[in-house]
Amino acid sequence: MKLSGWGRYPIHDCCVNYPKNVNELKVYVKQGFSIANGNGRSYGDSALSASNTISMRNFDHMLEFNKDNGQLVVESGVLLADVISSFLPLGWFPSVTPGTKFVTIGGMIAADVHGKNHHKHGSFRSFVDWIELMDSNGDIVRCSKFDNSEQFNWTIGGMGLTGIVLRVAFRLTSIETGWVNQTTIPTRNLKHTIEVIEQSMSATYSVAWIDCLSKRQKLGKSLVFLGEHTALRELSSEKVKSPYDIGKKRKFTMLFDFPKLIFNSSTVSIFNSLYYNLGKYKAQKKIVNWDSFFYPLDSILEWNRIYGKSGFAQFQCVLPLNNSFDGIEAMLKIISDSGCGSPLAVLKRFGKQESKFSFPMEGYTLSLDFPISRKTLKLMDALDQITLDHGGRFYLAKDSRMNSKTLIASDDRTKEFIKVRTSLKCIKKFSSLQSERLGL
Repeated sequence: MKLSGWGRYPIHDCCVNYPKNVNELKVYVKQGFSIANGNGRSYGDSALSASNTISMRNFDHMLEFNKDNGQLVVESGVLLADVISSFLPLGWFPSVTPGTKFVTIGGMIAADVHGKNHHKHGSFRSFVDWIELMDSNGDIVRCSKFDNSEQFNWTIGGMGLTGIVLRVAFRLTSIETGWVNQTTIPTRNLKHTIEVIEQSMSATYSVAWIDCLSKRQKLGKSLVFLGEHTALRELSSEKVKSPYDIGKKRKFTMLFDFPKLIFNSSTVSIFNSLYYNLGKYKAQKKIVNWDSFFYPLDSILEWNRIYGKSGFAQFQCVLPLNNSFDGIEAMLKIISDSGCGSPLAVLKRFGKQESKFSFPMEGYTLSLDFPISRKTLKLMDALDQITLDHGGRFYLAKDSRMNSKTLIASDDRTKEFIKVRTSLKCIKKFSSLQSERLGL
């Protein structure tokens, strides 16, 4: 069948298998060249295998919950959205969440997802107690920071290339309400944006939306959003009655692919200007619901169709702290000059992280969406080079077009990862189209 990631690029012919239990899964793993596929929310081909894509959606049971410490044990095909709908009414929320709730817990392990709170709480890895995975022999291995730690450390962030994740034990965070105190701060340019973020390191959540078509003195002007979980005492008397009930949020479905001509520098410039000025006009402290704060794009189902039938690619890099300003400034300059603006340009601050193969490092991460065209693909090649020049690296969960030379030049850990995969006898057992493209 024809299959792609969320970016709808590239599209491949893939053989997809749907095991219903561990015994069936073991049969498919022994066939080799397999990769687990969750809910299809990685952007490119990291969860696709031409010969043996294994859907994990039948492994979707929640198994145990410890109300004393918030530890939840689930099968890897469970959606984050289902975790939230089940446990938010009980006062628990994901300790780390990506920008969509329509991901599986197994996918969160594979990508070691990060959120708007990495500068304070780290990546998903910080809250994972143990993993059970099926190894290259078809055996089930439980691993943690203390037992089978080599597999544990390389599996989190290892893009499914060290085994098939079956079960995960991770900790939720206790919250008093389903609301968030949001502060919006408009900034004048990139320097001001970074100053605001650095001055807001005590905030639990922070993220900046950047107008990437702004120029000269306004280059990098942004809206910085800060957030804290709302305490019960801060709610109105009406909301206190049902502190986790935010009401039904209306959702829209994108029913068709936008024509290619609609997405151009003029329309993106108009959108960016309207969005920035609206945010500037409404800049204030206010209470918003958790869904709007953490998952604004989830309100538009199939929003990836906005970029047209050809699909889109997301570029996401992280630059070390001392090089972040210069590198991001250079990127914004060539994006602005090219006219290939991204309406979804997001900047986040990462804290320190020690890990084997996870994406984050202390510094700033920039993510951008571009509709697929020769011009934007060439632009992303240029962004790759700027990243390399400034000591940065790339997020494999978002990648759909990088080459192996670029990956190896950006990340010294790649060679060690290949050695670990070899020692675990994973090379011919677990393989994705991305790993083949990148020489992993």
